[in-house]
Amino acid sequence: MQPGEIEYEFGVAIPGSILPAAEWARTGVKRLPEPGRLDWGSFFGREAPVVLDLGCGNGRFTLGSALARSGWNHCAIDELPMVIRYATRRANQRGLHNVRFVVHDVRAFLATYVAEASVAEIHLYHPQPYHDPRQAHRRVITPRFLADVHRALVPSGLFVIQTDNPDYWSYMVRVVPHFFVLQEQESPWPDAPEGRTRREIIARQRGLRIFRGLGTRRDDLDRQAALELAGSLPEPRFRSRGPWCELDRWEESQR
Repeated sequence: MQPGEIEYEFGVAIPGSILPAAEWARTGVKRLPEPGRLDWGSFFGREAPVVLDLGCGNGRFTLGSALARSGWNHCAIDELPMVIRYATRRANQRGLHNVRFVVHDVRAFLATYVAEASVAEIHLYHPQPYHDPRQAHRRVITPRFLADVHRALVPSGLFVIQTDNPDYWSYMVRVVPHFFVLQEQESPWPDAPEGRTRREIIARQRGLRIFRGLGTRRDDLDRQAALELAGSLPEPRFRSRGPWCELDRWEESQR
């Protein structure tokens, strides 16, 4: 594609346009440091509020947010190298020096690399529900994961969640409020009315309902209390059935 061109995906423009090659950025992280808490200032080469996009897919949300908020640093993580390649290329071509893309398991990254009270926002869009009960242990949102999100966020930090799976959402609204003040977002996001993510766009085009939530960190909960709470809450053992299962299988075939 040529400089100035806008890319489209499923009929919806991908945020930003392609810049001349001389203005491109380098957003891919080829190798993380040894396990330990990251120094975000060194990681990005500047001090700024940090946004984490966990399970970022092809990076549509991160692109839009980084373009709109150039004064914020964005770190996006996904375990699939192929989708990170797409995301990195697009961020590079848009000159997004405030973005880093990392190939890693999101739970391990959060637990290992993210220091306490070091990020302003954490976003998690359409985590895989794993319909096979034998794979339920791979579901990302668990009480311990929520305790780690709570630890990573600054006071009153923001946790944004979204799914098109009503079974997963029913579990989320049971456990998330223990760690965050949860506000449901009924209407589409104002910054991306057609969808913040590829999955949201496809799901809406197929007539599926989208469940969105904004969680504000409960600052009356310290780390020890959060861990004790996590140990007392149920794991995500729900059964998942319905039209969204077909969409999940289709998406997996495209990877």
